[in-house]
Amino acid sequence: MGLGSENDQKKTARSHGPHFDMNPQTPVLRISQLDALELDSALEQLVWTQFSLCFQNCRPGFLTPLEPELRVLLHLLLWRFTLYSNSATVGQSLLSLRYHSKFSLSPRYRPLSPRQKLGLAVLTAGPLWLQERSHRLLPYLGLSSQGSGSERESGLLHQGLRNALTLVAGIVKFTNLINFLVFLRNGRHPILAERITGAQTVFSKPNVAREVNYKFMNRELLWHGFAEFLIFLFPLINTKKLKATILSAVFGGERASGEGAREGQELWKECGLCGEWPTMPHTVGCQHVFCYYCIKSHSIADPYLTCPKCGAEAGQPKLVKLEVEMTDR
Repeated sequence: MGLGSENDQKKTARSHGPHFDMNPQTPVLRISQLDALELDSALEQLVWTQFSLCFQNCRPGFLTPLEPELRVLLHLLLWRFTLYSNSATVGQSLLSLRYHSKFSLSPRYRPLSPRQKLGLAVLTAGPLWLQERSHRLLPYLGLSSQGSGSERESGLLHQGLRNALTLVAGIVKFTNLINFLVFLRNGRHPILAERITGAQTVFSKPNVAREVNYKFMNRELLWHGFAEFLIFLFPLINTKKLKATILSAVFGGERASGEGAREGQELWKECGLCGEWPTMPHTVGCQHVFCYYCIKSHSIADPYLTCPKCGAEAGQPKLVKLEVEMTDR
């Protein structure tokens, strides 16, 4: 009995210890792997935001010349204290995942070798840095010398290098697309760097169930649907006419008659749209006057334009003819 209980305690300690071996053949949900990548990207962006806040009192654009190198440096720092330490990124640790060496012939779990970890870091940060620095690397790759002929050859060399980099970038993007399609089919290696280095995502704990907060999902779906409904509805509402109708219904005919008397006296003193002295005054069928460019631009932008003063439907702009009577003083 004592020997059996001791063995049971050892098995329990081993199963709950940090070195418990999960079966690497247990499939991991595709959405969990993609969520881990998104969490890692969000962490890098958060670290970069906090780092850039340290230089907010410096002149604008102080970090711009060295931004690619600084981002790579922060990426390597995160790699050193996460992936290099326990074969798992921050996003994978939050989702109870980790990397398993696919090159190992053993059926049990094997962590990544230092060479695999280094290769994963280089293949993840290297292409991004090269893409941002390619325009500055081209002048250093071309051999420049004196003479018009050499300048022409240098220009042809730069153009050839630029075309070669464009071709390589296109091939890499196409390869990433093919790799992602293969990932959607078999559920392994969402990024090409993992496939090249042999890093496979596996569970780090047994019986891990993915919990989904349906309250949060329903709230997000509700607000997204409501926002899309408002975006579709607002362009169909004539807000100016609605505002004029509400004002006339609330204040009644007294305000309308008072405004009519006042506007009759100051009819030619301000534009109904911009409020300034009307330039090339035009009317649209009511008693109000507008600048030609104001009413023309608004009528082009809104085919169902109404007068913002009285709410009348706007017709074609017509030039206002003024009759001036000269009297002797």
